[in-house]
Amino acid sequence: MAAIIEITDFSAPELDVYARLTENQLLNRHEPDKGIFIAESPLVIERALDAGCEPLSFLAERKHLETQAKDLIRRCGNIPVYTADFDVLTKLTGFALTRGMLCAMRRPALPSVEEICAKARRIAVLEEIMNPTNIGAIFRSAAALGMDAVLLTPGCSNPLYRRAIRVSMGTVFQIPWAFFDDACPWPQDGIRLLGDLGFRTAAMALRDDSVSIDDPQLTAEKILAIVLGSEGNGLSAHTIAACDYTVRIPMSHGVDSLNVAAASAVAFWTLSRVKTPAPAE
Repeated sequence: MAAIIEITDFSAPELDVYARLTENQLLNRHEPDKGIFIAESPLVIERALDAGCEPLSFLAERKHLETQAKDLIRRCGNIPVYTADFDVLTKLTGFALTRGMLCAMRRPALPSVEEICAKARRIAVLEEIMNPTNIGAIFRSAAALGMDAVLLTPGCSNPLYRRAIRVSMGTVFQIPWAFFDDACPWPQDGIRLLGDLGFRTAAMALRDDSVSIDDPQLTAEKILAIVLGSEGNGLSAHTIAACDYTVRIPMSHGVDSLNVAAASAVAFWTLSRVKTPAPAE
C-alpha cells in the first residue's frame, strides 16, 4: 500500500523531481537507465501505467486522494504519495497542477530503429523538431491517424518532456518510437537503413519538383516513411536529396506553409488511408 506523506517542507530532496530538476536533469543523459519523466493528469498517468512504465512517486492534491487519484495510486503499488492542498502544491511546483496530480516514473528503455520498423507500414520521421509542443501534437496525430511508429533525429525535443507528454495526451505511451543515434547517423545512414528495411521515403517540403500529397504513385506505396522537418528551416537539403519523394500539401489564399504539427496531421491522414496490413505472424 502506498504511503501518504503530508508535505511540510518545501526543501525536502524527495520533492526535487517535481519542483527543482530541469528536463535535462530528469533525462539524465549520462545514466539513461536512471532517467525520470513526469506524467501529468489522470489520463496521462493511466496511459503510462498501461504501457508498463514504472512509477516512483506520486504528487496529488489532497481532495483527489479518495476520488480520481484513488485507483491510480492503487495501481502504483508501494510508492510514496506526497499530498497537500491546492495552494501549497501550486507554491511548490510553481504552476497549477493539471487535474491535481503528477507521477514521477522511470524512463523506459527504448527499442532500436530496426525493432520499431520490423512490422510497420507507415512511420513518421522527425528531423530536428525542437519545440516540445509540436512533438506532442505530432505524436497525438500519429497515434490517431494511422502511423505505426515515430523515429526522431538526435536534435529533436524528447517526447518524454513534460509538455510534450501533456500535449500528446499520453499518446507517447501508445505509439512506438526511437531515436537515430551515432551508430546510424541521420540523414545518410538513417535513410539508407530505412531503404534496407523496405521503406520508401517521402520528404515534406515546398519545392518546384514536389509531388502533391495525393499523387497516386505516392499513395500506392505499401511501406512509407513520412519525413518532417524543423519549425523554422524545414528539412535539410541533404535529407530532401536522399529521399525517394519530395511532397507538398497544396496551399491556397497565398499561404506558403502549415505549422509542422498541422502538416503532419494532413500527411498522416492522407497517406495512412491506403496502408496495407502487416503480414500475419
